[in-house]
Amino acid sequence: MDRLRRLWAPWRYAYVVSIKDERHCFLCRAAESGDDEENLVVYRSRHSIVVLNKYPYNPGHLLIAPLRHVASIEDLKDSELLDIARLLKFSKLVLDKVYNPSGYNIGINIGRASGAGLENHIHVHIVPRWVGDTNFIVLFSDTKVIVEALMQSYRKIKDAFSELSGD
Repeated sequence: MDRLRRLWAPWRYAYVVSIKDERHCFLCRAAESGDDEENLVVYRSRHSIVVLNKYPYNPGHLLIAPLRHVASIEDLKDSELLDIARLLKFSKLVLDKVYNPSGYNIGINIGRASGAGLENHIHVHIVPRWVGDTNFIVLFSDTKVIVEALMQSYRKIKDAFSELSGD
């Protein structure tokens, strides 16, 4: 008897295929494109972008990345690192305003062993968390329920970035 349970997610195929072309990773495409909505870009600064994660752990899961395609933190120029730190602070303020979460997971995965899905373009994850946001379905079926549509999250977060930045 086959006891392996499968969760079919064919919409993730486009993501899996897209990360194979390191010259045009999804963060580089987002940085170079003029279509912020299609690429889920919620904010741009001089050296970095803030992108809504297309496959979020929770609503409001953001990625902060340098415009330059670099793999590790030591590859960043000081101006890029400072810009990312400023955007991390600003992103938290935006997410506080939009979602008022109980806490955050903030981190950088460097290298495949760390769990990095995109190894060659460093980025910071900022994930809003709420008490009780991990429930029985995760424990029993390894399935995460996202309670808000992606484009609904996008509009709310993009509007809050515009409002708080004065753009």
